[in-house]
Amino acid sequence: MSDADRREVQEKGFLNHMADREQRPSPGRSNSGGKLSQPEKKLQEAVCVLLVELCERFTFFGIVCNMILFCTVKLGYRNYQAAIVNMCFVGTSMLSPVLVGWLAKCLVGRIKLVCICMFLHFLGTTLLPLVSFPFEDVYIDRQHILNALTKREQKMVFYFALLTASLGIGGIRAIVCPLSAYNLEDCGPKELISFFNWFYWLVNLNSAVVFVSISYIQQSVARNLGFLIPFVSGLMAMITIHMVRGEMIYKPKTDSSLLTTFGVITSALKTHCVRYRYFSGGVATWLDHAKENHGGQYSEIQVESTKSLARLFPLFTFQILYRTCIMQIPSGYYLQTMNSNLHFSGFVLPVAAMNVISIVPLLILVPILECINSSCLFSSKDTGYSPIIYIVVGQFSAALSMMIAGFTEIHRKHFPQVEQTLSEEVLLVSSMPCFHLAPQYILLGVAEALVTPSCALLSFRLVPERIRGISIHFLALFNGAGCFMGAFFVQTAHAGTQGNWFPHFLHEGKLERFFFFLASLMMVNTLGFWTTAHRYNNLHLDYTSDFRGSLSGEKLLKHEKSIKHYDTVQKSSPLLSPMVKP
Repeated sequence: MSDADRREVQEKGFLNHMADREQRPSPGRSNSGGKLSQPEKKLQEAVCVLLVELCERFTFFGIVCNMILFCTVKLGYRNYQAAIVNMCFVGTSMLSPVLVGWLAKCLVGRIKLVCICMFLHFLGTTLLPLVSFPFEDVYIDRQHILNALTKREQKMVFYFALLTASLGIGGIRAIVCPLSAYNLEDCGPKELISFFNWFYWLVNLNSAVVFVSISYIQQSVARNLGFLIPFVSGLMAMITIHMVRGEMIYKPKTDSSLLTTFGVITSALKTHCVRYRYFSGGVATWLDHAKENHGGQYSEIQVESTKSLARLFPLFTFQILYRTCIMQIPSGYYLQTMNSNLHFSGFVLPVAAMNVISIVPLLILVPILECINSSCLFSSKDTGYSPIIYIVVGQFSAALSMMIAGFTEIHRKHFPQVEQTLSEEVLLVSSMPCFHLAPQYILLGVAEALVTPSCALLSFRLVPERIRGISIHFLALFNGAGCFMGAFFVQTAHAGTQGNWFPHFLHEGKLERFFFFLASLMMVNTLGFWTTAHRYNNLHLDYTSDFRGSLSGEKLLKHEKSIKHYDTVQKSSPLLSPMVKP
């Protein structure tokens, strides 16, 4: 090799070495172009998602906390009407993430839909102050009053604002901060229950701040401008989304959807009805009729995933009535508190501040449950009963809370009535101190601390990884159904008893009978769940490996079909075999 060639080789090697040094980031520093390293990016994304989640919940609880007081005092609603509006708003906020998640996956792009939902959220939280603003107190001059909204117009704007706000909430929950965005795929039972415990602990801590601060401002300091606080909180959430939207927008896997799940169930039902009528069945379960090799339209992977999800339907169903009982905190219990004596040492407590009593047990129990879970309940692979025990005890606690609420209502009516001012309105209420209602709030708080994280754990753990998001969506669907069932119970109880079971003036009716009715239903619900709880015992079963096994089996089945088809073509093709005469 000549000297010129040798120098050329050395120059090329030097240049390649310098290029590698420029491309390789130095340890402890960010990548070139100001980009963060992968761990820093994940940390920033998790923090931003959590902040948006807390801001959104802050907005949500700010709207809910004094809605009944606003509807009855400002809009002139009856008690049962205000309770129905409150529960329908909560139910719509639970169902809207499912709808928005489907739209994002099937019809509209995720970024575009996030912008639409942010606009709806902004619009709804802007219209709420418009409804609550005291136009009758604002003068252009000494003779003319600024245009005021009539009662009918106020109600229309109020309903439209609640609808747009709930749709915006659904978009933020479904696209920006779903549970899948927290990277829980590789977590075991211990890590999952720990995550759900602390996640709901933070959410409830946030709601406690809302119930104490916003409820006091809305009720005592600036009752007509109180809805501006949810507006500001929603604005904060939208600014956070805008700042880091590239890192926050989670992109889920597109290999499964709610439509596929519903399609598998529908196809299986149709094929099952035809086979049951004309042929004898030869499949293990009715969902197997949806498989392609049994006359259906879906692959074995899709059907097996739907079968694992269908095993959770009893768990979801038993959550409906439980959620109806939980919805008594912002409805029935709120009315009891509003009609009790709120004075404490010369200070008038906000009505919604009593909700903090139901949150305190969760804030206390979560660290205790963490110690229990880490020490004994998940110590061995054969131990998987703790979530089931938690749910049963929690549902029994909810039934006991309904029962105590009924007896407390009887006790409350024995006290003489006194005048009490709420939002500048004088109301006749019982002189019983509101703290007598504390036991029923505490029991429902214990129920939430035990049931909600455990149900989330079972819904996430007992299905294959590819449909965990769908499983959480189904849990939200049934929780939303529980809210609407609560509204249906209130409407039916009021109409069927001519207002006696859910009266406008509590001292003239029998609200305790409504609570006793819910308590009896909840006891039956608890016993029913206990009889089916054995199917949710094994948390350590690897559903991912089962799914992979189904995938390998399906590939083998397709391979065998192709071989059989090839052999058939060889034997029957007229180009390869002579025509056989009779």
